[in-house]
Amino acid sequence: MADKRFQSLPGFRDFTPRDCAIRNYLFSVWRNVAHRYGFTEYEAPIVESTELYLKKSGGELTTQLFRFQDQGGRDITLRPELTASLARIVGANQRDFPKPLKWFEIGPCFRYEKPQKGRGREFIQFNADILGESSAAADAELIAMAIDTMLCLGFREGDFVIRASDRASWVNFCAEHDISEPSEFLPIIDRLEKLKPEALKEQLDNFGITREQVDHFISDKENASPAFREIQANLEARGLGKYLELDLTIVRGLAYYTGAVFEIFDTKKSMRAVAGGGRYDGLLSTLSNGAADLPATGFAMGDMVIRNFIEETPNALLEMEAWLARHPACQVYVVIADESNRHSALTVISQLRTAGIATDYVMTQLNVGKQFKKAEQSGARFALVIGEEYPEMQLKILSSRTEATIHPNTDVVTAIQSHLDSPDGPLIA
Repeated sequence: MADKRFQSLPGFRDFTPRDCAIRNYLFSVWRNVAHRYGFTEYEAPIVESTELYLKKSGGELTTQLFRFQDQGGRDITLRPELTASLARIVGANQRDFPKPLKWFEIGPCFRYEKPQKGRGREFIQFNADILGESSAAADAELIAMAIDTMLCLGFREGDFVIRASDRASWVNFCAEHDISEPSEFLPIIDRLEKLKPEALKEQLDNFGITREQVDHFISDKENASPAFREIQANLEARGLGKYLELDLTIVRGLAYYTGAVFEIFDTKKSMRAVAGGGRYDGLLSTLSNGAADLPATGFAMGDMVIRNFIEETPNALLEMEAWLARHPACQVYVVIADESNRHSALTVISQLRTAGIATDYVMTQLNVGKQFKKAEQSGARFALVIGEEYPEMQLKILSSRTEATIHPNTDVVTAIQSHLDSPDGPLIA
């Protein structure tokens, strides 16, 4: 029988230790920014009733569901996004929490679509939503949080832009041009740059609209809605207005958006939007069968596209690598230079670990040179050498080969912690 090597399914990923470390970096930034903005973390199940998504979305999303029947005969789906679960949870629990709700979640989602750059069939998404606040201040709060998230990831002015709009502008356009169903017209605007000219003309003709009329509307900044102007003023007051750009082509594809919408773009345009969101008043009422009739606005950022963006942006990549260097799997590697002192070394190792210092060592006898090689491979900053002179020990910075002596009357944990807390440099005994 031929050798069969199992591989992960198309669009799914293995996370090696480095991939896990990068994922943890993203989680750390997402959580830190969310907490700074007063958001509370929640968690929804990965599997939901398929009916929840059919009721919410329809259209293209329903063709991308990982849908199956469980052993109890239930029609269930691996969640393709978080908003539907959020609506269900809030509908059942919203009376227990003061308004507005500011909630976030970080977790996996699944969509059966063609894997490509920045997009897989399994991805991790950071979602933040404000529920129970109808003013544009909530939309501005979310956009400000999205901007701060980008800045904390190491991006700078000129690396990205927030392109924002308001569906209300297009509702006004439709009213002026006797278009009775804006929800049927807006998907054309969403695909404006993707449709071939002939197809675009044909679809616009169905509404009696020309491309010239659309382009004229888009180019006139006076068509910005009052809500957009309020968001703009809010961000200007925070010093973040320079990241915001009016772009009336932004309407977002999903039909449930009702107001302000925005997307974050790479200014070099090397990839699709790296995050996006908007106002979706009415959706919670629909999905909770009226149990939670709250105005809502939210945004989401996926781990795959933002990691690609980081790796293509030098300053963001440096920020990530610096974080990874500060969070190695091992901080101190104990080198047992005298095997007769192994039990003493284990005592020291236990003391360091109890103090919260990540510590590793070789579990079987190995010559000193190979132990130092393993220390370097571990990513540890320090090697603690326990030799014949124990309880005297040598502490070495692996990157610079500088060292200090830890004398018998010195507390080893205190000595090492003081060096961990200081920048790399010559160690002083």
